[in-house]
Amino acid sequence: MAPEDDDSQINSLRKELEVSLARVALLEKENHELRQEVIRLKAQISSLKAHDNERKSMLWKKIQNSMDSCNSDASQQRQSDFVKTLEQSLDGETFRPRPSFQGLEAGKERSTKVPKPPPKPTSVISPSTKEVNENKVKVSSVPTAFTAPPPPPMPSKLLAGSKAVRRVPEVVELYRSLTRKDAQMENRSNPTATPVVAFNRNMIGEIENRSTYLLAIKSDVKKQKEFINFLIKEVESASFAEISDVEIFVKWLDGELSSLVDERAVLKHFPQWPERKADTLREAACNYKDLKKLESEVSSFEDNQKEPFGQATRRMQALQDRLEQSVNSTERMRESTGKKYRDFQIPCDWMMDSGLIGQMKLSSVRLAKEYMRRVTKELQSRECLREENLMLQGVRFAYRVHQFAGGFDAEAIQVFEELKKVGLSSHK
Repeated sequence: MAPEDDDSQINSLRKELEVSLARVALLEKENHELRQEVIRLKAQISSLKAHDNERKSMLWKKIQNSMDSCNSDASQQRQSDFVKTLEQSLDGETFRPRPSFQGLEAGKERSTKVPKPPPKPTSVISPSTKEVNENKVKVSSVPTAFTAPPPPPMPSKLLAGSKAVRRVPEVVELYRSLTRKDAQMENRSNPTATPVVAFNRNMIGEIENRSTYLLAIKSDVKKQKEFINFLIKEVESASFAEISDVEIFVKWLDGELSSLVDERAVLKHFPQWPERKADTLREAACNYKDLKKLESEVSSFEDNQKEPFGQATRRMQALQDRLEQSVNSTERMRESTGKKYRDFQIPCDWMMDSGLIGQMKLSSVRLAKEYMRRVTKELQSRECLREENLMLQGVRFAYRVHQFAGGFDAEAIQVFEELKKVGLSSHK
């Protein structure tokens, strides 16, 4: 064969190899993202199961307390009459009030709940909400007019100022030069969610068949009607300018609803109850609370120098994993979730890069600084035998945070330069 043919064939094979390698890298990235998504969904399912079991346990305690407070002086005849009526209701008939119900109920009369006014938002409240707070339990026949919340601000540069970050090409260059020498990537594993003890389904059936449970629900539906109508008006007219006000409102609402023997069993008798809006308010408040808690944990993180090196770095990597998963999940669902929030007058600017999400990305720079300082200290130690692998570990984490946060601040750049100086000098 001619040399020209050999060269063209080699070039063709080389291009095919490059395309294959690029495709493999893309598939590996997609595989990693899918694994992270599976882990996140498993953790979410576990959390929902735990929350459901907690609610069922609280329901069981309420029923037991209600049974303990039952009038012990009720006659055997009244009990037999009630059992017959219960059997008829379970066969498909509805409860009809009888004198025996009144006698059984006399020993544990439930007083009508007096509603507390909802907390006043820190920001300006719309006129419709003020009118509801002034009239309290009065039912208005005029439909409430909502004031549309202001549109979320456009994403700006991340908190420009003393804490502003900027791209550092040296981080990318050093990372790529080291990864070319050592292609072995770090294997990270996330602990799977702990299994939740399954709640006994037979216990639920037993609870629902108990006379005191059904009677208590019937009593709440009848006596707390005015109270629940008040809550319906408050939820329907609720409009917020700050997500922190949503969190306060949901806390107040849950406190008011906790007075019912079973929230869902009672509210299903009120078809006008705005279930979708109430659930969306709770979802927004819970998501914001979880993200704010994680951001505070990362911002206040301090490395414990007494902790072994491997344990300390794993703790920082696990925290960064949680941070990236939470931010990526919020960004992935931001468009659909934001539309739902806006439909119910719930602020969603905290989900933007100019809000809490941007603060969370900036807080990860603190983790990078602590990590690089710890690696630099380890490299300076005479006991360190694998300097090259250790430096690669530190640069890899720095590169990861650099890409996630969008750059480094001045202090992080200084810490990186120190790591680079110590790491390269140890290789000579």
